[in-house]
Amino acid sequence: MSTQADDGRVGDQAGSHPVRIVAVVGNPRPASRTHGLARTLAAELAHVLPGATPGEADLAALGPRVFDQSDADASAAVRLVLAADILVVASPTYKATYSGLLKVFLDRLATGSLAGKTAVPVLLGGAPNHQLAVDVHFTPLLLELGAAVPVRGLFVLESEVESFPDFAAKWAAANAAALAPG
Repeated sequence: MSTQADDGRVGDQAGSHPVRIVAVVGNPRPASRTHGLARTLAAELAHVLPGATPGEADLAALGPRVFDQSDADASAAVRLVLAADILVVASPTYKATYSGLLKVFLDRLATGSLAGKTAVPVLLGGAPNHQLAVDVHFTPLLLELGAAVPVRGLFVLESEVESFPDFAAKWAAANAAALAPG
């Protein structure tokens, strides 16, 4: 059972293992704005979930190796994702949906393999007319993989990137109880 302290931090009364938060970044460009958004949101969630540890799987570092089922680094990224409790899955918006790189990586996961995990889909886009892509295309993919998506995904406009850290802190505090395991 989760409890929320006066400072907005959520604790686990059962005393289970620390919460593992993994940001999965599906932008094919290294050091992208999408990477910054995912890292920021994962850090803010780690701040409000006591003992949480953030990590990341930056798919730009893997590039075409995500296609190679025998690639050690791609397999390690899959293991990292499967060991997570909370996933922040972020992508730029391409053709009104997520990136092909992210899709290829997620195709490495079996249907239902994210059961017991919570996911937060995040899309970065240039225009507001793509904001439904989070709920129409991205969330169903994560649900098919078995993840719980207890809160609406985030669509971040490129013009909002600079102010995202402030937003992420408030969002994490407001949604931590819904995302906390157990």
